[in-house]
Amino acid sequence: MGSRIGRVLAALVSAVCLLVTGVGWTLVSGLSSDLSSAGGLNVGDGGLDGAVDILLVGTDNRTDAQGNPLSQEELATLRTGEEDGENTDTILLIRIPEDGSSATAISIPRDVYVETSTVGGSKINGVYAANKEAYLERVMASDPEGAVTEEDQRAAVNAGRNGLIGAVADLTGVQADHYAEIGLLGFVLLTDAVGGVPVCLNEPVDEPLSGADFDAGVQTVSGSDALSFVRQRHDLPAGDLDRIVRQQVFMSQLVKKILSAGTLADPTKLGALVDAAKRSFVIDENWDFVDFAMKLKDISGGSVRFETIPVTSIDSFTEWGESIVTADPVQVSEFVAGFASTEEDEDVADGGASEPAPGEPGVDPATIAVSVVNTTAIDGLAARVSGALTELGYATGDLLTDPAAAYTSHVAARSADDAAAFAVSDALGGLPVQVDPAVPPGTVRVVLADDYSGPTGEAATTESYSPATTTYAPLPPSIAQRPTFDAGGSDVPCVN
Repeated sequence: MGSRIGRVLAALVSAVCLLVTGVGWTLVSGLSSDLSSAGGLNVGDGGLDGAVDILLVGTDNRTDAQGNPLSQEELATLRTGEEDGENTDTILLIRIPEDGSSATAISIPRDVYVETSTVGGSKINGVYAANKEAYLERVMASDPEGAVTEEDQRAAVNAGRNGLIGAVADLTGVQADHYAEIGLLGFVLLTDAVGGVPVCLNEPVDEPLSGADFDAGVQTVSGSDALSFVRQRHDLPAGDLDRIVRQQVFMSQLVKKILSAGTLADPTKLGALVDAAKRSFVIDENWDFVDFAMKLKDISGGSVRFETIPVTSIDSFTEWGESIVTADPVQVSEFVAGFASTEEDEDVADGGASEPAPGEPGVDPATIAVSVVNTTAIDGLAARVSGALTELGYATGDLLTDPAAAYTSHVAARSADDAAAFAVSDALGGLPVQVDPAVPPGTVRVVLADDYSGPTGEAATTESYSPATTTYAPLPPSIAQRPTFDAGGSDVPCVN
């Protein structure tokens, strides 16, 4: 399992860089006819919001886009075996507003549990394979003595693709306008084409399942090492969510590298990027790739943004004991809808992480229960911060410990006009306020991360450990505060 998780970033990096930057579009003009395409996909023609939405899927198969098996040398480079896979372990919904001014790549964790109309309940990374298998079972049931033909296999693959397109639409409220699918090989080809990508780790890692063996700090990775960097899932504080963060920061740095003068002015590098796409991409047959690239040719790196859907739990279980991630489709749909806005929109949504306008003064602290969540390794921090608020007259709410659940300290408010949340923020040194509909009425939630430097007081009570469960709902969207990356600037963000 661990040997294949995350390798499919190959596809995603390639697609994000070529699809949403339009780099080298003069070279791309000859690319559209050379890309493998698929017909019969249930893709839309643009929603009412005018955005263009691309479902970008990475599969862990061992073939190229034309269906040719990878060579032994290529398999060795990928650090993988010959056994084919059909899970879609990395799924991105890319939203591009009507004016083409930006692109937001929204990650969907592989273990998010979804209910589908075709194969029932499933982790989203298994929907593709389950629909494909179900189609082949129907074919064999209709003719038990007959052989499965190549046409049957192609139809089964499309059933898998359409099943996933539908599952993503049900989860996000967005019907994809275009579909792109990429296998494993493109990642190594693309990363090597640009001479490697700079990354930064907070701590050294040595994790044999993925092959990740890196020092702390800034370093340049390429080829197999880059693959290990983005596929590591074990020994990370937040598991798959930390893996997604690695993917996003890697993609942001790769987009930055591709948009640099050293790549754009180098026909050899641009040609290598296009060759990687030819061997890796499958797109829907109605996609005018050249026209699309032309529209986006002026987009800047700072306008290419990476986000993750809000989830409600990272450690839930199905009734048969399978570990899953849970998400609320209503919350996810509201989050995703915010990225269809154009530059001319005054109220650009940012997925519920924006700072609301302060509420009216005159808050009575005694009427507000403040729960405090300690996501740091500092024992008793929630109790001491709660003590400081108690001294100011606030009622004491739940005091919880949920290690590594947040990257930044903040105050979570149930609504954008919650005056109590802003009063608590001021009392704690001006923490940012974020909207989180999961906060119970009449309460405010304070989330403490490693960056907290505000006041503390005498601990009035003790904290209780709370694993990430749906009863506490610790992860929508504020407590699961994943960092947001774009492809602008010169810094290399350090990650777990």
